Amino acid sequence: MAAEIHPKPLTRRPVLLNKIEGSQDVVNTAVIIPKEDGVISVSEDRTIRIWLKRDSGQYWPSVYHSMPSPCSCMFFNQETRRLSVGMDNGFISEFVLAEDYNKMTPARTFQAHQGRVTVVLFVLEMEWVLSTGQDKSFNWHCSESGQRLGGYRTTAWVSCLQFDVETRHAFVGDHSGQVTILKLEQESCSLVTTFKGHTGSVTALCWDPVQRVLFSGSSDHSIIMWDIGGRKGTAIELQGHNEKVQGLCYAHHTRQLISCSSDGGIVIWNMDVKRQETPEWLDSDSCQKCEQPFFWNFKQMWDSKKIGLRQHHCRKCGKAMCGKCSSKRSTIPLMGFEFEVRVCDSCHESITDEDRAPTATFHDSKHSIVHIHYEVTRGWLLTSGADKIIKLWDMTPVVS
Repeated sequence: MAAEIHPKPLTRRPVLLNKIEGSQDVVNTAVIIPKEDGVISVSEDRTIRIWLKRDSGQYWPSVYHSMPSPCSCMFFNQETRRLSVGMDNGFISEFVLAEDYNKMTPARTFQAHQGRVTVVLFVLEMEWVLSTGQDKSFNWHCSESGQRLGGYRTTAWVSCLQFDVETRHAFVGDHSGQVTILKLEQESCSLVTTFKGHTGSVTALCWDPVQRVLFSGSSDHSIIMWDIGGRKGTAIELQGHNEKVQGLCYAHHTRQLISCSSDGGIVIWNMDVKRQETPEWLDSDSCQKCEQPFFWNFKQMWDSKKIGLRQHHCRKCGKAMCGKCSSKRSTIPLMGFEFEVRVCDSCHESITDEDRAPTATFHDSKHSIVHIHYEVTRGWLLTSGADKIIKLWDMTPVVS
């Protein structure tokens, strides 16, 4: 009897659609043009380029414009075709793109910061241009006149920014690891609160106005989900990267988070599950199971004539444990731990195979990612890398 062939099931992974090469330096920001086969990019090589897909299937520049300083960031509003470009010299230049994207007309240039512009956003509803810079400031200007309307000084230089149009709240992430929430008026702002959960600088922010959830990524390799709308103060950690998180985007229709890191990792998180907060680490001078003293507990070491032990913490219950009582490791996906972490022996016994079921999938972009953009209508993801290459991905096999 002939052998029966059973084809292997296809692995669901992002599909690489195209690579765009030609930049002479790192592409700091790039976006997919909605409803067009096109990409806009700004680079450290001082160029703004509009790439359109040709009949050959390749992307070639329809606009190539040189700026007086390296282009650090940009924002494109498709409704008005207004392009706002932030530069290393602290200036922001605005352009209006032609309907066929073969020409752009300069509109206005103004100095927004005393140092490199790190983020620029254009808010059509208020006619505001929001921006952050390495001069430790967040400012907003009138997009019609370029006049400064207000600002806020931060404790460290600002690396990322998000804005909620409905409530006029700005979310500002900085290099100290803090996220500051500001309430903006026409010419003033007030401090609402600050979040501090990262041990490294905040490198990416993503705001979902539907669920009213803020995601923050950090150089400490972690992501935190801050539930601002429902359970105020709730913070859920996600641990799935080996290097600093460089970009976040949220597909609210499927409740999936896409995160990318500098080592090229792309992680798709299923947020449509009931996640658990990670516990606070408890303080103790001795192991909370065997009661052996830790090495700083000199009195108990002297009384018991025992050498102090190193302190560890169980990631599931948060108790302070010695190495012997927390020798096991396990994944705890519902707590955000997709990699194995240290747990105490009793918690290890309580974790079932069902509890270990992964809630994220992992993919390799094969380039060091510095920026991402997700175009939700087509399900396309853009990644720009330190290798000067832009990659376009079809994410529908994994974001669905």
